[in-house]
Amino acid sequence: MAIITFSREMGTGAYAVAKELAKKLKYTLIDRVKIEELAPSYGLTPEILERVDEKPPSYRTAEDRLQAAYLATVELILLDCAKKGNVLLYGRGAQDLVEGLSNVLKVRFIAPFEDRVEKFAEREWIDPDLARELIRRSDHQLGGFIHFYFNRDWNDPMCYDLIFNTSKISQSCMVDTLVAAVKDPRLKEGEEESMAMLEDLILAKRVEAELLKSPLARALRFDICAEDGVVTLSGHVKSEEEVQQAIDIAMAVEGVTDVESELDVLNFKPSKD
Repeated sequence: MAIITFSREMGTGAYAVAKELAKKLKYTLIDRVKIEELAPSYGLTPEILERVDEKPPSYRTAEDRLQAAYLATVELILLDCAKKGNVLLYGRGAQDLVEGLSNVLKVRFIAPFEDRVEKFAEREWIDPDLARELIRRSDHQLGGFIHFYFNRDWNDPMCYDLIFNTSKISQSCMVDTLVAAVKDPRLKEGEEESMAMLEDLILAKRVEAELLKSPLARALRFDICAEDGVVTLSGHVKSEEEVQQAIDIAMAVEGVTDVESELDVLNFKPSKD
């Protein structure tokens, strides 16, 4: 029941590798198509996905906070799919979402910029200058998404188990390598513990989504963790009333048995520029 995550630069051909690998392993590929298929049951529409999928969130306005709640719901889809096992999570910071689980193989696909431009232009039948601009924008957006939301460098090699330069290695070689890697017995070690951790991650994400939908999303900071049904809230809010509101919201989430608050009340007034 290993979980595979793919991080990719546009134009590397990673999606073709993902499809072939999922077929060979009989894994479920969780990509944009699959997310759109599952989205309605989570209250998400195609229009919402277009606005939030792999885009850096913001928390300045009520609408921004709602977008952040939608993004948390997309992540909940990924985590719920991961719980079933034998899945390939494509993009969307999946390697960071499942951080700490020992049964995860984290894969990264890179290639020189101009090689990606050539491959993308040929595949999409577009002008190379347009391909160059689209890839540049994609790199900024995806890198910004990871930096903003997970506070790390998208290109940090220590965040991945395998990195493929697709300009040097054939698709069949990459697939064969990944099939062998997934069978490594070390991925099975601690699998039971990983599944328990995943349950906790899912519960914390459910609470996060509900808090982001509430007026409390304007709070300065929230950290949420869960263990065996007990949710711990930490961070800063603006009043004792908001502390109780946060506890009530968390307690109302299915699966939460108790809430412990480590929230600090901080009187904060933004300065006027």
